[in-house]
Amino acid sequence: QVHLEESGGGLVQDGGSLTLSCAASGKFYTIAVMGWYRQAPGKQRELVGSVNRAGSATYADSVKGRFTLSRDKAKNTVSLQMNSLKPEDTGVYFCNADGVLVTETTVNSYWGQGTQVTVSS
Repeated sequence: QVHLEESGGGLVQDGGSLTLSCAASGKFYTIAVMGWYRQAPGKQRELVGSVNRAGSATYADSVKGRFTLSRDKAKNTVSLQMNSLKPEDTGVYFCNADGVLVTETTVNSYWGQGTQVTVSS
């Protein structure tokens, strides 16, 4: 019923750029927040950035000034433009949507399957 389609991952050199895109499909009443998390090898999943319906974005300190989120509420999509990439940005990136389906009354979290981002030195 709900599917988050991710694209844009790949291999990039240190200092390069990459853009991740995510589209959420499903009968949502509303999606409160969309964003991206990442998980590096041996580490816990962490928030990279998210944006709410008002357009307010939150970023991890480690990516501020380098990553930029953009959200299209009408299309239920979110993109993450990543610039000045560093090897420590390497990991599996997961799209996240926190929303309410038309058949539900509570907010649930929905996740993409993950897309690999590798930044080489």
